[in-house]
Amino acid sequence: MPHFTVVPVKDQAQSSYDSLEGINWVDYRDTGQDYPDHQDTVSSDGHGNHKEDSPFLNSADAAGKKNDFYDRNLALFEEELDIRPKVSSLLSRLVNYTNITQGAKEHEEEESAEASRRKTPKSPNMGTLMGVYLPCLQNIFGVILFLRLTWIVGMAGIIQSLLIVLMCCSCVSMHVHTHTLHTNTQSYFMISRSLGPEFGGAVGLCFYLGTTFASAMYILGAIEIFLKYLVPQAAIFHATDPHGSDSAMLNNMRVYGSICLSLMAVVVFVGVKYVNKLASLFLACVIISIVSIYAGAIKSMTHPPEFPICMLGNRTLVRDRFDVCAKTVTQGNITVASQLWDRFCLPGNMSTAQCDDYFIQNNVTEIQGIPGLSSGIIRDNMWGNYMQKGEILEKAGLLSVDAHSAMENFIMYVSADIATSFTLLVGIFFPSATGIMAGSNRSGDLRDAQKSIPVGTILAITTTSLVYISSVVLFGSCIEGVVLRDKFGDAVRKNLVVGTLSWPSPWVIVIGSFFSTIGAGLQSLTGAPRLLQAIAKDNIIPFLRVFGHGKNNGEPTWALLLTGLIAELGILIASLDMVAPILSMFFLMCYLFVNLACAVQTLLRTPNWRPRFKYYHWALSFLGMSMCLALMFISSWYYAIVAMGIAGMIYKYIEYQGAEKEWGDGIRGLSLSAARYALLRLEVGPPHTKNWRPQLLVLLKLDEDLHVKYPRLLTFASQLKAGKGLTIVGSVIQGNFLDSFGEMQAAEQAIKNMMEIERVKGFCQVVVASKVREGVVHLIQSCGLGGMKHNTVVMGWPYGWRQSEDPRAWKTFINTVRCTTAAHLALMVPKNVSFYPSNHERFTDGNIDVWWIVHDGGMLMLLPFLLKQHKVWRKCRMRIFTVAQMDDNSIQMKKDLATFLYQLRIEAEVEVVEMHDSDISAYTYERTLMMEQRSQMLRQMRLSSAERQREVCCLYSDEEEEVVEAPPEKVQMTWTREKCEAERRNRNNAPENFRELMSLKPDQSNVRRMHTAVKLNEVIVNRSHDARLVLLNMPGPPRNTDGDENYMEFLEVLTEGLERVLLVRGGGREVITIYS
Repeated sequence: MPHFTVVPVKDQAQSSYDSLEGINWVDYRDTGQDYPDHQDTVSSDGHGNHKEDSPFLNSADAAGKKNDFYDRNLALFEEELDIRPKVSSLLSRLVNYTNITQGAKEHEEEESAEASRRKTPKSPNMGTLMGVYLPCLQNIFGVILFLRLTWIVGMAGIIQSLLIVLMCCSCVSMHVHTHTLHTNTQSYFMISRSLGPEFGGAVGLCFYLGTTFASAMYILGAIEIFLKYLVPQAAIFHATDPHGSDSAMLNNMRVYGSICLSLMAVVVFVGVKYVNKLASLFLACVIISIVSIYAGAIKSMTHPPEFPICMLGNRTLVRDRFDVCAKTVTQGNITVASQLWDRFCLPGNMSTAQCDDYFIQNNVTEIQGIPGLSSGIIRDNMWGNYMQKGEILEKAGLLSVDAHSAMENFIMYVSADIATSFTLLVGIFFPSATGIMAGSNRSGDLRDAQKSIPVGTILAITTTSLVYISSVVLFGSCIEGVVLRDKFGDAVRKNLVVGTLSWPSPWVIVIGSFFSTIGAGLQSLTGAPRLLQAIAKDNIIPFLRVFGHGKNNGEPTWALLLTGLIAELGILIASLDMVAPILSMFFLMCYLFVNLACAVQTLLRTPNWRPRFKYYHWALSFLGMSMCLALMFISSWYYAIVAMGIAGMIYKYIEYQGAEKEWGDGIRGLSLSAARYALLRLEVGPPHTKNWRPQLLVLLKLDEDLHVKYPRLLTFASQLKAGKGLTIVGSVIQGNFLDSFGEMQAAEQAIKNMMEIERVKGFCQVVVASKVREGVVHLIQSCGLGGMKHNTVVMGWPYGWRQSEDPRAWKTFINTVRCTTAAHLALMVPKNVSFYPSNHERFTDGNIDVWWIVHDGGMLMLLPFLLKQHKVWRKCRMRIFTVAQMDDNSIQMKKDLATFLYQLRIEAEVEVVEMHDSDISAYTYERTLMMEQRSQMLRQMRLSSAERQREVCCLYSDEEEEVVEAPPEKVQMTWTREKCEAERRNRNNAPENFRELMSLKPDQSNVRRMHTAVKLNEVIVNRSHDARLVLLNMPGPPRNTDGDENYMEFLEVLTEGLERVLLVRGGGREVITIYS
């Protein structure tokens, strides 16, 4: 048995056990060396002791277990224990296997010896409540609930608001249902490991961008609370005219948002532990704020809070611009103009001549902003009231006289700042339903992640859904409609609208919502860089590689810097309502592909897909995917297209870079399933003639260094196929399969490299056979699968067959021709293939000449048409020649051929060549005679060579081609004295054999064949000597194998003087039709 050595292999993908990540493997390969001591062992230390080099065991373990091979129960397997270790060895290795994230292992290797002596960390001990449920609540409840939910209810009404909440929460619930199947990993790792690095990288970056823009949204929400409700005096920019307040506010948001982002980035940079310490405080703020809303709603049943709304006619007035909601006030006994009067009329003048018409003709009234839960206001808020930008908030049911109002008084009314619609509100609300992956992102801190994450996440989404649904109903039942539609609380003296309902004070909501948005922003700013670092360390996107590095403790410094810059783009947008739809797209994209991953794995019945969640069904994943896709286009179709475009570009970039990971690829399974279905459909029957195209089997010859000898064969195949149809490139290595397996793999890789260089899209198959002829036959019989089999064989011409004494080359060639004919396959033999053009050349003129001598299915007409589809041959003209005999009507033949080509829709010139001279010339007779003399001479030379081999007792190997036309028993024989003398007598008769050779007369059938070859060659060279390519029928080999050598001579004579020739044989069926 050959000696085995251990060879370290860098590419782990070659290992047979590559499904277990994190285990270092070694590759055991046969060096092919023979050693004098042929012990039946795997390896020896020189004393007969066995060694075990197991990839699953440490070196220390291996040293202590040298006698493992003596285990009597495993004697049958002892020769394979080096590559197939014992189960005990495998399990002992797996016990120490840790499921650490990508890149953490490198971080561990960089730790110093001092760090290794630190105190061992405590084991994870967080349960479902603290580890999953409450963090999910903190991430889900936030800016949208406190700042925009009342406004959404006012614009959409209770019915449509409930629909929005149900759509978003159901979509997220579908994601939860599938996401909990992967309970110990992040969504990025789930997608990348399920659908492959291309999908994983694309969706991972989308998820990263969504998380980054989420931090910008939370910061904008915090700054809005700060400038609108906490410290309005802190505004830096102020409006110079009444209509410039919006732009001033946006500039203030940009300045303060950038400052806040910088401070948060510093906190995250200093240490995540400070963020985690503040998380409990922020979570308490969220819970207290929500409880205060419910308490205020209950209290409003009996004692509604006092927040009067001042109305002019049915229009809502901005309450902080005047003191008393009345046109006049009484000071002492004198009636004077109020501040409201001065706003609409000339100040200090009680005359109505200088007043606004609408102000004069309508009354000023005051209504209750919070009527309370028992007021019945729910009937008015049931239906939607969408508004256009600049439209004034009006209350239906109040008397109003329609009159002209001056534009300068427009600032006195509460108006809509943006145009609203159902789709816009869906995009704004959806971020409030995100954040459900907070539990899975903390899986390392959980006591039992596989139990806590599903339970905690489902409880969290159930709780938040109930809170959102009940909040919609409570807001619509307690708050006046014009107040609900007032986004910034202008009608209630710049109070936060949801704060007017809270108990005991609006400040509870204001302060609580401010800290909760700050906390959510910190959480997003903490998680996004780590996600980017994980993607960068996977090394599937090369330009992100720098972001995989960080501080010594693993903190993603560079990723944090990029996250801050991207978040700053969201801050510069400065509008919460514009940033929310952006991150909705990215989150929906992530959820969509998580559902897709689960559905694909389930439908393909992937063996490693074993969901632990027993209520799972693939239809839920498909439904969730459909809902995500629908929500993307409902909320903003142009944002959806942009998000898909970004994901698509990232996908193609990763695919172009050729990311190769050992994660597996679910899409590959989908491709295999689709291929299986298509192959079964192809088995229904043979293709129709109009669907026929050459499916190539290209037979290549390799040199001694396993390099392709004639790469232009592949060039020709690529020009003929142009990427369409099937192309199989095959080659044969002579030898024994057990000994030549490594050589076969090297040859296959060399052919694949050449196929890539020549842009041949297809498959490669190399076989090992004892004889080349048998290997070629195996390829012709077995290549392809089902209906995807080759119908055409392309092979090279055996150059130098005349000069070679070894007849195997041309015998293999003729045998291949016979096999293709027997298998009803078409055959193409490019002669002088080295002169064929490369893919970089272009013929600007010239002809492709077709010599149609016999009809064999129309291959000769179809091939030039296919070649002309390629840029190399596109500008060449096509000419078709046919041969007329003495009794043929050449004029009618030309007309009929032109009609036939017209019906085939092939543009070509038609010429009919007349061959009336049937007399055999002396040149033909002499050429035939020389051919037969040469054949006879070579036969005698090979015979005498075989005799010399017999004399020295050199036996003919059974693995070589038989070159002696003699019975096998005469090859190996024992020479006696009598036999030697008889052979010497035969050798003395050699001069007589030579005289017989010179008096040889040629066979008449050979003379006729030579005459045809000579005459056709004369005509072809005369007409097509300057053609770019000549195609002509390839005559078949003779039925009698004795004339094989003459057949090769006929083909040489037929193609003499032509630079590029393509010999074509049909497969016995029609390949072209007049029907489209």
